[in-house]
Amino acid sequence: MKLLILSIAFLGALLAPTLATNNISERNQGNVGGRAHQSVSIDNQKQVVNVDNNNGWNSWNTVWDYKNGYVATRVLSKKSCILSRMNPEVMPDVTTLPDAIRIKQKDRTKGPAHKEVTYVVSSKRITDLAPYGKNIQALCRGIPTFPAYEAKGRSFAYFSESCWQADVLFLLGISYCGESFQY
Repeated sequence: MKLLILSIAFLGALLAPTLATNNISERNQGNVGGRAHQSVSIDNQKQVVNVDNNNGWNSWNTVWDYKNGYVATRVLSKKSCILSRMNPEVMPDVTTLPDAIRIKQKDRTKGPAHKEVTYVVSSKRITDLAPYGKNIQALCRGIPTFPAYEAKGRSFAYFSESCWQADVLFLLGISYCGESFQY
């Protein structure tokens, strides 16, 4: 009996770090005024990452739901939410994200390369958020939510509409562009 209890305790100690939530903060994300603050919460068990960028009126929040395969970004100044499919080739892996962030915090030239992704925001509103999961529902509930589609290929280089950009801890740059969703 003692061996069983000891084995369970040992297994719990080994699994705890993989099931834990990581909270990481970073100040002064390279913005001109030096007042931005980003915090990242990673829930390995639910496979969800929350990023909060606090910069006054230019603040935004994003949820990366790896389990459901969606990304949602709430833009405070636009009083709206943008929802898109997650591209696993571009998004940092949820299991390696904490270490990647810590490396970038120490030295921005080390760690994984900075990646970029651009989305075109549709003018069509999403009215039912239930299919996208509870975390995205919680982020976008009560505000206009628009779908966005990843822009790929050479034709996007000539896109003339304005874009809104978010940089997540020097790991991922996200651009949202669209003619009906003015930035």
